Amino acid sequence: MSKLTTMREAVASFVPDGASVAFGLQMEQNIPFATGHEIIRQKKRGLRLIGPISDILFDQMIAGGCVSEIVAAWVGNVMMGSAYNFRRAAESGAVKVFNMTNFSIALALQAGAMGVPFIPTRTAMGSDVPKGNHFFYGIFSPFEGKEPLLAVRAINPDVTIVHAQRADAGGNAHSWGSFGVMLEAVRAAKHVIVVAEEIVDPEVIASDPNRTVIPGFLVSAVVECPYGAHPSPVQGYYKRDDAFFREYHQQTKTPAESDAWLGRWVHGVADCEQYVELLGGARVEAPGVKQHAYAAATDYGY
Repeated sequence: MSKLTTMREAVASFVPDGASVAFGLQMEQNIPFATGHEIIRQKKRGLRLIGPISDILFDQMIAGGCVSEIVAAWVGNVMMGSAYNFRRAAESGAVKVFNMTNFSIALALQAGAMGVPFIPTRTAMGSDVPKGNHFFYGIFSPFEGKEPLLAVRAINPDVTIVHAQRADAGGNAHSWGSFGVMLEAVRAAKHVIVVAEEIVDPEVIASDPNRTVIPGFLVSAVVECPYGAHPSPVQGYYKRDDAFFREYHQQTKTPAESDAWLGRWVHGVADCEQYVELLGGARVEAPGVKQHAYAAATDYGY
């Protein structure tokens, strides 16, 4: 059954106001910026954003008025440091922030994927991360020694959004490179939107089952969106656009500047295709793969 749809329809159907949304799950690569921009255009409100390192995507969505809570290990501009909209919102209390670590987010999503209410751990013990944070509770091991531990509360996002290299119309997706906590978030979510650089025939996906890290039966919608992760990198398709991150840092220091940035790059275009046109041909081609590095052929025969 085909689950192929448009970005606009996927967001409208599976990202309601007040939803908990997990994305930016593969650390600094494959960040679904185009999906975040569509969420801003549709004026979604009251969202809880979940992710380890969102880079500037969470900052943009805060500027767009979409966010009420953030569950994250870090929010900012990886290349430049601070993200101004996030900092303003966190300091003013406009957005509630649940401080996590990369590993504790992984554990919380893994618990959600397993269908258990928590996972016991030693991580974050002795730090301030668990203080006043309802994602952590002190417990004791039920076994000999009664060791003190922390319980990390399960996270089950209403929707997980993933940008993959390729997928078929049924949602079976190939991805490679860093996975971060993407696999856990996909299995923990109530709905999954897969955004792919390209939609391919099912035979392409079936030719390499070990690379099919997202099975179609977990997926609610599939969207084809070339350059949908720009300015973050997608291995095998394009590298990171470092200049874009520098420019964002320079152009969003005040609320008025952030509004102007959104006016140009988000509200000023209808979709990712127009966004790419605004980037311009030279800028689109510049981060393209210059030196291909193909994996060796794999023989699945007997």
